[in-house]
Amino acid sequence: MNLKLYVGNLAFSTEEGAIQDLFAEAGPVQSVSLVRDRATGQSRGFAFVEMETEEGARAAIERFHEMPFEGRRLTVNEARPQAPRGAFGGNGGGSGRPRNGGGGGGFNRRREPRW
Repeated sequence: MNLKLYVGNLAFSTEEGAIQDLFAEAGPVQSVSLVRDRATGQSRGFAFVEMETEEGARAAIERFHEMPFEGRRLTVNEARPQAPRGAFGGNGGGSGRPRNGGGGGGFNRRREPRW
């Protein structure tokens, strides 16, 4: 079993310390990583908790999945590996510009030959 757990449906006001304290009830916690928005620093409503033991991870899933916490029902399960991204950050392209050779102006107009 994976020792890393996904914890979802967190209140945006939830802090790492509260998550740490809650999961410590199931077993020793190695780390808590609350995911935050890069621009605003606000919580995105989910976190990853790494438990020190497999037993602690199993106990946390059984005990805390669907449990009310700070006004919301938690989702707790095994974290899945992150999906591989493309070479340029996952947007599927390089520069982010149109690939059809269209110029600027925000629109692509079909070019007609000039006679």
